[in-house]
Amino acid sequence: MIAQGQALPSATFSLLDEQGMTNPSTEQLFAGKKVVLFAVPGAFTPTCSAKHLPGFIVHQAQFSSKGVDSIICLSVNDAFVMKAWGEHQGAQGITMLADGDASFTKAIGLDKDTAGFGGIRSKRYAMVVDDGVVTQLFVEQDKQFGVSSAEQVLANL
Repeated sequence: MIAQGQALPSATFSLLDEQGMTNPSTEQLFAGKKVVLFAVPGAFTPTCSAKHLPGFIVHQAQFSSKGVDSIICLSVNDAFVMKAWGEHQGAQGITMLADGDASFTKAIGLDKDTAGFGGIRSKRYAMVVDDGVVTQLFVEQDKQFGVSSAEQVLANL
């Protein structure tokens, strides 16, 4: 599993937004920026939709006031699902990023097999990334929510 002080691996993602489909790289998303990246096991799932994503939506201004340049929500879903989920949740200002084949999630060692739920998914986590380097990491235990919440990340900035 990736640890504090380590650089994110090079990866390419899928992003569907108002400009259309793009494939931003790790470097494009994180170089020269302070970014909060949080990951969820699945879009439109109960805890992800009721607690995890909403916390980051509500606290966007506080993150910005603490020097965060962007907030990224990542899931092992496709870009169409991530865009629809973001629109459904009112996540304007949050980058809804797809790791469709889980290659990034596997590369950082935060993947889990949820065979009965959907196959390979991401563990629930949040991290603070400064210029591509993980400075803080908050990984949840299975079926838990709290340490990766927006409030917890804010309290540690």
